[in-house]
Amino acid sequence: MEKEKLLARLRRQYPWLDHLVRANEAFTQRYGKHYAAAVTYFSVLSVIPILMVGFAIVGFVVMGDEVLIGQLRSGIRGSVPDGLDDVVSSILDVAVESGGGLGFIGLLLALYSGIGWMSNLRDALTAQWNQPKPQLPIVSKTLKDLVSLVGLGAALVFSFTLTAVGSALGENMLDWVGLAGQGWARTLLRIVTILLTLLANLLVFLWVIARLPRGRVAWRGAVKGAALASVGFVALQQLATLYLAGVGDKPAFAVFGPVLGLLIFANLVSRMLLFVTAWTSTATENRSTVQQPPPPVTIRPNVVLNRGIGPRGAVGLFGIGALLGWLGHRKR
Repeated sequence: MEKEKLLARLRRQYPWLDHLVRANEAFTQRYGKHYAAAVTYFSVLSVIPILMVGFAIVGFVVMGDEVLIGQLRSGIRGSVPDGLDDVVSSILDVAVESGGGLGFIGLLLALYSGIGWMSNLRDALTAQWNQPKPQLPIVSKTLKDLVSLVGLGAALVFSFTLTAVGSALGENMLDWVGLAGQGWARTLLRIVTILLTLLANLLVFLWVIARLPRGRVAWRGAVKGAALASVGFVALQQLATLYLAGVGDKPAFAVFGPVLGLLIFANLVSRMLLFVTAWTSTATENRSTVQQPPPPVTIRPNVVLNRGIGPRGAVGLFGIGALLGWLGHRKR
């Protein structure tokens, strides 16, 4: 009881704490953990086919341009933990070398798993926004999920490209102005690269939070959540890097390490994304339906007293009876 009173007092005193508690309650009530588990499963199931097809398309577009491929690889390394960048880079190398060799079956497999992943992600985000799940025909639902998958893929490619090109331009600028050997210049470039990474992540998460739910969400209402998710994603990257570095020297890691690391990282990102969405939906500006207390009810008893027929009624009834008796006597 004392803890509840203390928490209630702190919630009244600190609005940010009240918002955090409301977000946690919404995340739990809207089955955030269950949705995160489903998104994690489909993420691990579909990530390799999607990356293979996506990188094959990129390799076909760049036509073996090693500079662009190197910039893309650099952007990917900056977006995944250190223990997983080798795995993703190897997928990139295989996909680029195979080019169109993946074939039609590989494309269908990637689309099947990718649409399943997107469908679960959209349902999870819709639930965290507390929106009703629309009942759509299977064909219409599949087409919309496919369009969302393509849109998210384009946002990710743009994010990787922005991070990689920005970092490469920064390195070249230091060489042009003769500051490549200056420590403060390298530190400043590092800060700018981090800010650029945060900006790229913000754009991706803004697309995810505002456009992937099945109901309409205003861009403006999702900006704060996207910014928080961007910072949270970078923090999770660092935590995953520390974890993978701690278990990297163990023999079992060589066999199960990459898959286990991918599984843990995907689950943490899924939980973080859904919790941030719940936090965004419970913000004051996004609470579209605020339950107002009902107006006061005034009870006014309506009492009707039945006092009988009264003297006048009795006289009237006697007159009617006499009239009926006289009429009957006349007929005889």
